[in-house]
Amino acid sequence: MTATTTRPSDRRISPVFLGILAVTAVTGWATWTGFAEKPGIAVFLFVTAAWIVSLCLHEYAHARTALHSGDISVGSKGYLTLNPLKYTHALLSIVLPVIFVIMGGIGLPGGAVFIERNRIQGRWKHSLISAAGPLTNVLFAAVCTAPFWLHSLDGVPRDFRFALAFLALLQVTAALLNFLPVPGLDGYGVIEPWLSYNIKRQVEPFAPFGLLFVFALLWVPSINTYFFDVIDAILRGLGISDFETYCGQNLYRFWQGTNEFCSISG
Repeated sequence: MTATTTRPSDRRISPVFLGILAVTAVTGWATWTGFAEKPGIAVFLFVTAAWIVSLCLHEYAHARTALHSGDISVGSKGYLTLNPLKYTHALLSIVLPVIFVIMGGIGLPGGAVFIERNRIQGRWKHSLISAAGPLTNVLFAAVCTAPFWLHSLDGVPRDFRFALAFLALLQVTAALLNFLPVPGLDGYGVIEPWLSYNIKRQVEPFAPFGLLFVFALLWVPSINTYFFDVIDAILRGLGISDFETYCGQNLYRFWQGTNEFCSISG
């Protein structure tokens, strides 16, 4: 049996994912054309649906890389269908990250795929499997920011530009958080194969609490400020201003009312 031997049904794209993709397309169109009576609702649905799409692609990248590295079990687990409900617990994988987007504007690392690591030989393969997810967020961020760093914003409606800026913010935060070398996050998974057995054994008990530790640190004002200064610097390097991400988040939180400055500017 080869590393790519799976049943056709194991690779069939889930109707759930196709439905989310359709919501992304329709609400993106509504945001672009101004069709929606309340643009904030269209932006909210567009960004949320696109964020869930990126979560699915993130986990799919892990699974697909694992499949070609030797773990043929990922197909039977449904990881190749892009179904968000297959990526561990729906609450932790989808609902919680969306809540964090709504409350804090942070791209929380989402679900997880369970890789049978004993099937995979070679440290580089293990590292690549872990890196594949956040690299997908990097690619997603590059697509979202392309109109900005290519200076191709002529004709792009203001609200759509703001929505893309906020979506890019989420992707950059997700990539940066995921790449942190903290147990339980993908960044640690990249370096773990290269660590000694004793170090891995000492670190392993802390893996379930790694993400909680990171967010506890982000509550420290000085660390929070530094973190978002780094995010802002990356976005500015990609051509996105603080004003655009602020107005994108303001539009996204439509229930708080639209800032008049964003309505008359841009």
